[in-house]
Amino acid sequence: MGSCFSAESRSPLPGSPSSLGVRKRKNSKKRFGSRRSSSFEYKIPGRLFNNGATEVASLFTQQGRKGTNQDAMVVWENFCSRNDAIFCGVFDGHGPYGHMVARRVRDALPQKLHAQWEVNAKSEEVLRKISLNSSSANHEDASFISADDESRISVDLEETHKESEIFQILKDSFITGFRMMERELRVQTSVDCFCSGTTAVTLIKKGQDLIVGNVGDSRAVLGTRDDDNGLVAVQLTVDLKPNLPAEAERIKKCGGRVFALRDEPDVSRVWLPNIDSPGLAMARAFGDFCLKDFGLTSLPDVSYRRLTEKDEFVVLATDGIWDVLSNKEAVDVVAGAPSRSTAARALVETAVRAWKMKYPTSKIDDCAVICLFLDSDTDALSSAVATNEKDSSVSAERAEVGIDKEDTNGPTTLGGSATVRTDTDAIQESNVDDEKSPTEDDLLLDDYSALEGVTRVNTLLNLPRYKPGK
Repeated sequence: MGSCFSAESRSPLPGSPSSLGVRKRKNSKKRFGSRRSSSFEYKIPGRLFNNGATEVASLFTQQGRKGTNQDAMVVWENFCSRNDAIFCGVFDGHGPYGHMVARRVRDALPQKLHAQWEVNAKSEEVLRKISLNSSSANHEDASFISADDESRISVDLEETHKESEIFQILKDSFITGFRMMERELRVQTSVDCFCSGTTAVTLIKKGQDLIVGNVGDSRAVLGTRDDDNGLVAVQLTVDLKPNLPAEAERIKKCGGRVFALRDEPDVSRVWLPNIDSPGLAMARAFGDFCLKDFGLTSLPDVSYRRLTEKDEFVVLATDGIWDVLSNKEAVDVVAGAPSRSTAARALVETAVRAWKMKYPTSKIDDCAVICLFLDSDTDALSSAVATNEKDSSVSAERAEVGIDKEDTNGPTTLGGSATVRTDTDAIQESNVDDEKSPTEDDLLLDDYSALEGVTRVNTLLNLPRYKPGK
């Protein structure tokens, strides 16, 4: 169950530098949680994961006092080589190696969704051709319908079919892609995911179709206009926490336990059957394999929305934002930002001030925000490359304010969200090399074991790991 092995135990591949006798660096030994550099991290056009902005999106994240910022984010324009498609994702890591898990998922999950979308789209195209050939044979049977009625019905049915088709394709892509990501985390050896994991709130926008896939308690909120042209907030995801009846029932059926501690009665946590550990404050997450046999799952909650001209932007953010700001407050901040490029930063800074006002004795959470604006020209979503250098310089100038983690309950009900299940068994191994960064790991582990102030963390206790032969 979620066993991980040290990177040193892997034998060198034939022809590799180590097998040819090339002398290794003195401190080349790897360990769990060592920082890894993705081979495609800087090589994909249209992909942005640092503080900055593109023509259609604004990104900003701010570090906490735990050492390493465990939040990660990504915007990928022209996703899946489609000019009218864009992928966005925000990831909130937890546990001693949560920052590594969040970055691994940030880098690998879009690739898996990309591959699955291509496969599912080709399969759907074949089925559509078969269906069209079958229906054309019966076309003469509908000759009694007037020309106008036939045209109107045809347009309506075609539009409905397109909506259901894209949703089904991307829903299947989300389910299979998330499952493949989980399997990769289980078999890889570079990051210890036994008591570490990450949330993921992701979306794919293709034209006017918006599909959201969510795992954990990060959140997506839509800023739209009502009939009176007033700005309103619509929550697109459910905070998947153990206090939800359906989530608690699943966990208990699998042998896990759900209860809140006496000192924090409003925070339900997931516990092992016979040990008061690890106390995970969410019901779904990538990683955390110590709980995967006891009800924790990485199956995404997938929902669909057809965008209209009244929909203005979507905010994706980790719970560091939603713990202190309501959906409406967040939407108002984004709408009132001086410019689109500074919208995400304005929301983070507002949340930091709210933390200091509402919880002066608590450590503020890491915060990550993506603001995706919907009224831009969807045929010209290719500005990330042009602004990459500018984003890097802007990111370097921004000072990081120390903050930390509190986990309180946000809104947990949402109409129209469809939870989907699958039996897909897809495994994809990771072949990405790892690099060592002991300073980052030391900072994280030191602060994780000795948090200052009154703090609520996502996982309370860390289970001991026993390695063979030691």
